[in-house]
This record gives sequence, structure tokens and C-alpha cells, in this order.
Amino acid sequence: MKPWAVNSAASSFLNVDAGGMVLDIVKTVLIPVILGLAVRLFLKKAVAAALPALPWISAVVIAAIVAIVVAGSATKLAAAGGIVFVAVVLHNGFGLGLGYLAGKLGRLDRKARRALAFEVGMQNSGLAATLAAAHFSPLAALPSAVFSVWHNVSGAIVAAWLARRPVR
Repeated sequence: MKPWAVNSAASSFLNVDAGGMVLDIVKTVLIPVILGLAVRLFLKKAVAAALPALPWISAVVIAAIVAIVVAGSATKLAAAGGIVFVAVVLHNGFGLGLGYLAGKLGRLDRKARRALAFEVGMQNSGLAATLAAAHFSPLAALPSAVFSVWHNVSGAIVAAWLARRPVR
């Protein structure tokens, strides 16, 4: 849906290569997921041994993507950093809040509402940064890079806050 959404929203302002975006998403998301499922299916013992390290590897990869994006637009970050940070915090906050509200309106139980809040509030910022840098410019990837850092901070804060309010 992302290539269609970007094309619909921005094609009158930018040259959008929706087909190229689809291919990049397939290479960045679909192929690794399929390979991961195959590895998990056929190499169960190796996966069990590697499992504790995988969250750390994921964090390092996201940090590398953020570092590349920030390095590519460091001067612009200094100029636009404040407004980008405010936009990112608002985007994340509205995502978390509206996700929870949608669950409430849909009459989901409290656990499902919490899960929906995180699903809506935590976006795939690594994919967004990669697509923006590849198809537009390093500056276009800046909000995604800031979001990559922020949503991990806000997610940890909200998760800790919710952990103090257990669901019965």
C-alpha cells in the first residue's frame, strides 16, 4: 500500500517510482521474511541458539540505517531538527492514542486495545528511511531516522507505564 499511498499523495509534487518502491519493499521486507520463515522451519536448533542475539542485531541494523541517514543530512538536521522532532512526537503520540481509541470503539478488550495502540503507534521507520533515501533524498529520510530513535524511547516509556497498570 505504501507505493500507492506515496504516489497518490505526492505524485503531483514529486516524481514517484511506485514500481521501484514495490521492488524495494519486496527486497527489504518480503524476501527476508520468507527466508526467515524457511530458516526457522528447517534450522530450528540454530535459530533457538541465535534467538537471544537477534533483538540486538536488529537494533544495530536500525542504528546503522539511522546513522547513514543522519550523516547524509546532518546540516539539514541542525536547521530543521526542532520542527522534525515535534512532528515525529505528535505523529507517534497520535498513532498510539488513536490506535487505542480505535480498539475501544471496536469494543476490543483492554489487552487487544494496548496491542493495537502499539501496532499503530510504532511504524516501520527503517523501511521508511530506506525508501525515502533511495527514491527521494537523504533529507526526505530525516523524519524516519528521527522516528526510528523516538519510537523506541516512547515505546519503552509507554510499555513501562502500562506494565504498572496490569490488565485483569
